Amino acid sequence: ALAQLSSILEQELEGIRAAGTWKSERVITSQQGPHIHVDGVSGGILNFCANNYLGLSSHPEVIQAGLQTLEKFGAGLSSVRFICGTQIIHKNLEAKIARFHQREDAILYPSCFDANAGLFEALLTPEDAVLSDELNHASIIDGIRLCKAHKYRYRHLDMADLESKLQEAQKHRLRLVATDGAFSMDGDIAPLQELCRLASRYGALVFVDECHATGFLGPTGRGTDELLGVMDKVTIINSTLGKALGGASGGYTTGPAALVSLLRQRARPYLFSNSLPPAVVGCASKALDLLMESNAIIQSMAAKTHRFRSKMEAAGFTISGASHPICPVMLGDARLASRMADDMLKRGIFVIGFSYPVVPKGKARIRVQISAVHSEEDIDRCVQAFVDVGRLHGALA
Repeated sequence: ALAQLSSILEQELEGIRAAGTWKSERVITSQQGPHIHVDGVSGGILNFCANNYLGLSSHPEVIQAGLQTLEKFGAGLSSVRFICGTQIIHKNLEAKIARFHQREDAILYPSCFDANAGLFEALLTPEDAVLSDELNHASIIDGIRLCKAHKYRYRHLDMADLESKLQEAQKHRLRLVATDGAFSMDGDIAPLQELCRLASRYGALVFVDECHATGFLGPTGRGTDELLGVMDKVTIINSTLGKALGGASGGYTTGPAALVSLLRQRARPYLFSNSLPPAVVGCASKALDLLMESNAIIQSMAAKTHRFRSKMEAAGFTISGASHPICPVMLGDARLASRMADDMLKRGIFVIGFSYPVVPKGKARIRVQISAVHSEEDIDRCVQAFVDVGRLHGALA
């Protein structure tokens, strides 16, 4: 049986290699940040593919808060929340998240993947319906699979198709429209104004995953619902502490108090996973404090995003999305994306090629992510490396 398994696995792995979609893991030997060191590569490297949007993963005050919380509250709880795994810092962070999003309550999870896995199964029954954008994050898709509600999938950002599906779903008790706020592979943003208008017309609730929006979209970083002026129309928000808000780990759901209470009783990832480690809680709490004190860092990131996008488009590259620090450099071919990413590393730029199954076949790209702590010189160096490598591989004239 073991020999048979080994043969099957080797065939699968060889198929991945042959397709040019093999994903290697580069080993970072320094802390996360705009300037890093990579095992096997001499000299410093510019990092342009982390979700470290605000640069807070290595912010000295965030690190110090984590150290102080670790010393005071220990390494971990060795328990789930409802047994003996809830500390005052967990409750304080949940209250701070709810205030930040202007919601009634919030609940912490080990990750936003867990938050998405816990929500739909706990909330929706066979009497209900969930309507999901076809390009929603894998964690939303998997979470929806776990529930017994009727499932509708509408075309990406297509509000006419969503309306058609909402009309069809009127026979169900609850109707929940589920969408990413900002889509992580393409850097495009859900049309929440129209989506919320349709939800209101057809008596549906709205759920938004804000992992790639919390902390930096909207005037004060509240996310796409603030950016588009619909904070009072979005019912449920799931997001992460593992990107802009400190970059460590953890996720959450925030929304109506009764929903949060239900999740504490029924959400399986919450009931059967260890509590979020104290150091992570301390880091995330300080990250939120810094964000709520000033929006200067948000404005800095927006300006740098515009600089990169405009210079890359002027050079002849196609950049997907609009005005988002996720800047996918569209190349189409998986091998081209992988080879260009390798050659970028030789020029001191850390970027990664994305191909199937992470993105659809024929839509391979190198996803560049801008951080507020990149300098203008960092951005210009990255653009020049893309131009040089693009010409080398025939991606530019």
